[in-house]
Amino acid sequence: MRLALAQAELAYQAGEVPVGAVILFNGEPIAAGFNQPIGLHDPTAHAEIVALRAAARHVQNYRLPECELFVTLEPCAMCAMALMHARFKRVVFGATDPKTGVAGSVLDLFGYRELNHHTVIEGGLLGQECGELLRRFFRERRAQQKALRLAAQEAAGQGGRAMPLGHNPPR
Repeated sequence: MRLALAQAELAYQAGEVPVGAVILFNGEPIAAGFNQPIGLHDPTAHAEIVALRAAARHVQNYRLPECELFVTLEPCAMCAMALMHARFKRVVFGATDPKTGVAGSVLDLFGYRELNHHTVIEGGLLGQECGELLRRFFRERRAQQKALRLAAQEAAGQGGRAMPLGHNPPR
C-alpha cells in the first residue's frame, strides 16, 4: 500500500484526485498507476484502470487471475467490474468512499454471488493515511476556489466603484 500511496502523491502533484494503485503478480509489483482523467482527457483513466492496462500488457493477457491490486481508495463501479472481468484474485483498498465506493460503502458489487467471478476484498489498509491525503487535496482545492471567487468579486467591485459627489464622468 505504501507503493500505492506514492502513486497517489504523483496524482496529487499533477492536480488529479490523489488515488494510486499497484498490481502484484505472485507477490511482485508489475504495474502501477495513478488517477489521470484530467491530464489524459479520459474519464476511464482511474488509477486502477491505468495499472490494470499496464499489468495486462506486462503479462500479455487480459485475464489476471493471479494478480492482486492495492489501491488507496475503495473502487468505483467501473473499476470494480474491470477487475472482476480481469479475474483478479484479491483487491485491497485503503480509504472507504462513501459516495461512489462499491466494495461495501454504497454497494458491494464484489459480493454479488450472481456474478461469474468472485474477488477477495480487504479494506482499511493504511486507511487513515490514504483518507488524509484525499482530505488534504479537497481542503486545498476548496481554499483555492474560495480565493478565486473572492478575487473575482473584488475585481468586479473595483470596476463598479461609485464616483464621488460633484464629479462628472468623462463623456
